[in-house]
Amino acid sequence: MAAIAAIVFVGFMGAGKSEATRATADALGEEAVDADEEIERELGEPIASYFEREGEAAFRDHEERLALELVERGGVVSLGGGAVESERVRDALRRHVVAWCRVDEDVAWERSRDTGRPLAVDRDEFGRRFARREPLYDAAARAVLPEGGRAVGRAIAPWLDALRSRPELRMAWASSSSGSYPAIVGPGAGEVLDSPEVAGALGVSRWFAIADTVALGEHRNLLPQSEAVVEVEGAEEHKTLAEAERLLRELAAAGARRDDGVIAFGGGVVGDLAGFCAASYQRGVALAQIPTTLVAQVDSAYGGKTGVDLPEAKNYVGAYHMPAAVLADPGALTTLPGAELAAGFVEVVKTGLIAGGELWERVAAVDVLDPSALADVVFACARTKIDIVAADERDRGGRAALNLGHTVGHAIEAASGYDRYRHGEAVGLGLLAALRLSDADELRESVRGILERHGLPTALEPEIATDEVLAAVELDKKRTADGLGFVLVERPGEVRVGARVDPDAVRAAVDELRTGG
Repeated sequence: MAAIAAIVFVGFMGAGKSEATRATADALGEEAVDADEEIERELGEPIASYFEREGEAAFRDHEERLALELVERGGVVSLGGGAVESERVRDALRRHVVAWCRVDEDVAWERSRDTGRPLAVDRDEFGRRFARREPLYDAAARAVLPEGGRAVGRAIAPWLDALRSRPELRMAWASSSSGSYPAIVGPGAGEVLDSPEVAGALGVSRWFAIADTVALGEHRNLLPQSEAVVEVEGAEEHKTLAEAERLLRELAAAGARRDDGVIAFGGGVVGDLAGFCAASYQRGVALAQIPTTLVAQVDSAYGGKTGVDLPEAKNYVGAYHMPAAVLADPGALTTLPGAELAAGFVEVVKTGLIAGGELWERVAAVDVLDPSALADVVFACARTKIDIVAADERDRGGRAALNLGHTVGHAIEAASGYDRYRHGEAVGLGLLAALRLSDADELRESVRGILERHGLPTALEPEIATDEVLAAVELDKKRTADGLGFVLVERPGEVRVGARVDPDAVRAAVDELRTGG
């Protein structure tokens, strides 16, 4: 029988690995081992003095040998910050659950300087090591944490334990002012919800699923055990107060209690609708998002926004209700019609524009949408959204970046009665308008080429009048007494929120969409 995988915490100095290790081990009733402490015990002296006398190469030899021993021994282990620079250690870590405690470079410096650490003396060299190790931690990690410390270590323990028997899954830990939750991506992600340890940690007695009828017919095997399943049509015209009332009454008729939870099983419409019901039912019950469309897996399932539409505008009624977990299985994407997959890819393009760097380059290079090859992109997009929400949960600043393309996109949906364009198709048009307003002509042509490559519209249907779109823009729910601020893009990775734009420029950008320019 194979040995139980170790849980191994990695990260730069000052990341809080040791505290997280002890808290996770306590929660699981296992041994906690700190590699630096073990090295000092073996050497019989502090690392700093050995390092100064024998040099870094000698220390790294000791570190590598001991790291390999500790990881294979099992339990919960904290490795020194530089252990991942060893190829042998990185190879050994592939068989275990590696949790990366992230830390800001400046924070790490302030925590590490003047502590006697031999590599926390020269600020420039400190920064160079930080930059060199970050991609190594990222590549090794199956769990990405926003920080270390006892609170995080205690909260993630049952989820890390669940990953031990599921090597195909990756997890990003989302944390904001109102709570934290795991975003787990990979084959069989929903099965984690059936783990007794996870159910105990969530405090949920039973799950009641609100499920998209089509998704349920195609992927019922991806739905965890549920007390009852309430079906709903996953089209935008069903995201209404009337439909929410029906679902709430069905939950009541099925006997759902406050200690039960709701599973949202479907795309963005079902996620918003079921989330709104979970936030409202008996003043709030636990919510697990199991997204089955690309737009939901990369965007709408995360961040806690729930709601329904009014005839006047989209998402005008809703609540913030953070999920207890988001469990995204890319296998659900294999049965999506090509047009639905392409529409969902627009949210990937949007996220790439916001993140810039490697994610944008990866997104821009996608020629064919292959669902079986999208797991890494889904995980990267989930991490991007989680990080943005963590800094601005209630949409009072930086989170507005996620609205890129949505101001005009939502207006197009409303002006067309929600039945002419898929959400992603409308947002794609909204991206083109936003890039025109950004004076980012070259980038606009790149995005236009991406949309065309995947068969997405780049022009408004002639029946949709500019005035109707502009009237819907005026009703955008992000409008305040100061007016409506747009999200603009200087270049991939450089997004400006709250930009005031001349109304004539907005009209011109929408007119251009009508001509396909």
